[in-house]
Amino acid sequence: MDACDEERLTELLPRLRRFARSLAGDAASADDLVQAALERALRHWRSRRADDALQPWLFAILYRQFVDDSRRAARWRRVLTLFAPQQEDQAPSAERVHDGRAQLAAFARLPAEQRALLLLVAVEGFSYREAADTLGLPLGTVMSRLSRARDRLRALGEGQGGATPALRILK
Repeated sequence: MDACDEERLTELLPRLRRFARSLAGDAASADDLVQAALERALRHWRSRRADDALQPWLFAILYRQFVDDSRRAARWRRVLTLFAPQQEDQAPSAERVHDGRAQLAAFARLPAEQRALLLLVAVEGFSYREAADTLGLPLGTVMSRLSRARDRLRALGEGQGGATPALRILK
């Protein structure tokens, strides 16, 4: 990044903060959002084409960061509802407690590779490509393991999950 880019980036900071504030709602969250977006922009600075306008590029990064953070927070809220203590006026029914425990038990019965992939994709919000890169696996392997993990979790949840199905012998 040269001095000209640094100067243009500094000039855009108030606009980025204003945009982030309109998205996030409060100043502290907006500052965190701007910081995360700028970190992402600086990490990918060399991949930016010279003919790209800086302002739209930065605003797009900031917006994508906001969407990613929002999705991640929503997933964590769903996960936390399984583990967080309920308020007294909203005590869970015995059926709901049983279902939650059964789902966790079924999840624990999955092989570690499948559990890791489900956590990365379903909870952390990784794309298939990001999960593949993180775990050092081919993309096709990630997709097939996720499919098998979801099928197995569904079968376990429906009470069909005894032992792992045996391989068929073909003649």
